[in-house]
Amino acid sequence: MALRARALYDFRSENPGEISLREHEVLSLCSEQDIEGWLEGVNSHGDRGLFPASYVQVIRAPAAEPPAPAGGARYANLPPGGFEPLVPPAAFNPPVQQLPPPAAAEPFPLPPAFPPAPYSGSYQPSQGSDDDWDDDWDDTSTVADEPGVLGSSYPDYDAAGGGGPTSARYRLSTRSDLSLASRNSQQPGHPHHHPGGGAKSSATVSRNLNRFSTFVKSGGEAFVLGEASGFVKDGDKLCVVLGPWGPEWQENPYPFQCSIEDPTKQTKFKGMKSYIAYKLVPSHTGQQVHRRYKHFDWLYGRLAEKFPVISVPHLPEKQATGRFEEDFISKRRKGLAWWMDHMCSHPVLAQCDAFRHFLTCPSTDEKAWKQGKRKAEKDEMVGANFFLTISVPTGPAAALDLQEVESRVDGFKSFTKKMDESTMQLTHTANEFAREAYDAIGEFFAEQPRQDLDPVMDLLALYQGHLANFPDIIHVQKGALTKVKESKRHVEEGKMEVQKADGIQDRCNIISFATLAEIHHFHQIRVRDFKSQMQHFLEQQILFFQKVTQKLEEALHKYDSV
Repeated sequence: MALRARALYDFRSENPGEISLREHEVLSLCSEQDIEGWLEGVNSHGDRGLFPASYVQVIRAPAAEPPAPAGGARYANLPPGGFEPLVPPAAFNPPVQQLPPPAAAEPFPLPPAFPPAPYSGSYQPSQGSDDDWDDDWDDTSTVADEPGVLGSSYPDYDAAGGGGPTSARYRLSTRSDLSLASRNSQQPGHPHHHPGGGAKSSATVSRNLNRFSTFVKSGGEAFVLGEASGFVKDGDKLCVVLGPWGPEWQENPYPFQCSIEDPTKQTKFKGMKSYIAYKLVPSHTGQQVHRRYKHFDWLYGRLAEKFPVISVPHLPEKQATGRFEEDFISKRRKGLAWWMDHMCSHPVLAQCDAFRHFLTCPSTDEKAWKQGKRKAEKDEMVGANFFLTISVPTGPAAALDLQEVESRVDGFKSFTKKMDESTMQLTHTANEFAREAYDAIGEFFAEQPRQDLDPVMDLLALYQGHLANFPDIIHVQKGALTKVKESKRHVEEGKMEVQKADGIQDRCNIISFATLAEIHHFHQIRVRDFKSQMQHFLEQQILFFQKVTQKLEEALHKYDSV
């Protein structure tokens, strides 16, 4: 007889992989073993998925064996690989990945049906009917191919590609012997040894129950809990330094700018397909390349996935109709120019391999573009592994006070919320002013917004994108702080080794350094942009009213001869 349970309360599913329950409903269970408070089963509608264990009561049946999961389904709110014990360090050999057989006492592994979604912050892949994006990326494009599925956050080692780390590539891991020992103790044949005696290693910092939170999806939780491991090349290291106001990203030693010019309409398939190509000229190479909007969109997606605590500027919005009209093309070019300025100004984004490939790969070399594109999509330093690439200051002067960090992040959270409200209000006001006031006065006034208001609107739109990124960035840092507080509580209760708690705090500090550095860069670039733009706005206003005054004077002088 199958293992069954009766629902005690109604439950409404909110995430993929969950199923809804009705009170008194009888369900079939795949296993009585719950996973972090969740059970897997099939409801009366035939839907299979997860639901809270506390919402059901198991119906005991004599000598009933639970059925093995058929066809397998791994849900996105479970960590990759289920909850099987971690492999001992010797098994992490780059040529071959060996996994030990799961112990009978362990929770049943859930085979894959819903692959874990890579972190992408607030980014959503572009959709719609804009012909700037099409489905022939691999077939006929001269510079790129179809965007692949975003790579996994964890490296897959090729059994045929031997070789260990070289002089320019070395392995970093946040897995400690303590955490491995405690996990291995759950496997047969691995006796549990307490390093310091007593029961101090019995407690672990719990995982978030919500596996869809930004903190989990970004890899921040896995990194803080010491589960990140990967090879880091020398060129991948990202340095945070201490500046006058605290942590900052290390400046790009070779700063550059990139202009976006001459948008031109081009065709293919003998004129059946049209698109707009933009000419990009990086200052450090002087070599022009041509890119379509879909290439910008691909780059944005890669960067948004790779950098969970960096605000990647949002692209100008797509448009389904009128995309070949001169006004729209001009406005999009200006929006892309703002976007490019913020990309080149960021110390980390400007040096990213994917961005360099985007700026330097010749437009006519399709093979080179595809090679660079696929290399970027197979980047292993994403998710939890991204934090391995961050190098932070050391020593007593670099020690972070957790309360001060939390206070600064909370202050910035409040600031971004107020700034977001202000930008939306100013956008609304500027729209009303431009449409009602200027249009009512006349054609002369109607032309003025292009000179003063439109640049302000473009800047506000760019910053709305930045402000939309920061809640996720702050959530990653706050999640790390929560794990530190939990580990300290375990130490105070005598349930965790101080060494293990210190490791969690050190990894939390890395996330804090990166977050504070990104906050500093945001403020720095914000002051620069709004100062420059308001100066430009006022200069254009002066010129505008000088023109108005000149017209009025011309009208006045006409009365001299009357």
